[in-house]
Amino acid sequence: MRLATFTDPSATRRVGTIRDDHVLTIDVPDMRTLFERGDAGMELAQSPAGPVFPLADVQLEAPIIPKKFFHTSGNFREHEEESKRVDWSHEIAPWIVFFQNPDAIIGTEQPIVYPEHLTSELDYELELCVILGRGGKNFGPEEAGGYVAGYTIFNDITARDIQRREMRSGVFSFCKSIDTFSPLGPWIVTAEEIPDPQSLEMELRVNGEVRQQSNTSRMSVTIEQLLAHYSPLVYSPGDVLSTGTVSGVAGFREDASEYYLKPGDEIECEIGGIGVLRNPVVSWQEAYGEPVPVQVGS
Repeated sequence: MRLATFTDPSATRRVGTIRDDHVLTIDVPDMRTLFERGDAGMELAQSPAGPVFPLADVQLEAPIIPKKFFHTSGNFREHEEESKRVDWSHEIAPWIVFFQNPDAIIGTEQPIVYPEHLTSELDYELELCVILGRGGKNFGPEEAGGYVAGYTIFNDITARDIQRREMRSGVFSFCKSIDTFSPLGPWIVTAEEIPDPQSLEMELRVNGEVRQQSNTSRMSVTIEQLLAHYSPLVYSPGDVLSTGTVSGVAGFREDASEYYLKPGDEIECEIGGIGVLRNPVVSWQEAYGEPVPVQVGS
């Protein structure tokens, strides 16, 4: 199934399942509730009884706003290798995790706002995300598959200049958690539709030009290992866990300034079996109709 959160023509936000070119409404208030209801929620999704809308007539939103967004990184060695070309300040090793800001999440087609008062080095990072179907803690890799409800696409927008400043202390978060910096979507594809999540083609394009291209088979740790490793942090139904980006980011190119994002760009993130997450980049002025605020701090 493809599970989506959408706004219908009357501006009502709903949850539904996409079939062909229509979306069928599921009777739950939001996507998290669907997963919190467990098997009963999946039964509702299998037999949706609410209104039906042409997909072309609705606005897709971020498929889920999780209780917790586990942001992991360093899981593709190719990303570590490319960082060495620019003498990046810290090793990008597996088992890096922090919590992403759920309020920064946006959906497909929604604009990424370029905060030019904060950064001049706006970068992209294509990632696969896992959606937890049930809560749990302290389990092993052999049990991890039973916790997976589905998968979606994440574009980990990053302000590299802010990141370098933050990493003087060895930690970072602000650089990736600014408003609109977490595009997620376009929908959730349930686990039974993705029999092997470790063999998915990945591609990110900016204005049609391929910037990142890889496969989830290149991860140095498995999705099951990731889920088990972080399970002591305690999962809730509907939580999201990202699995790290691949090589090709702008910031790790020798000519990085030519590849950083700018207003007017369009980013397409595609993962086989899931779909395409598409977002334009807009200026602060275009987004809010007013000049950028005065920057505080550096």
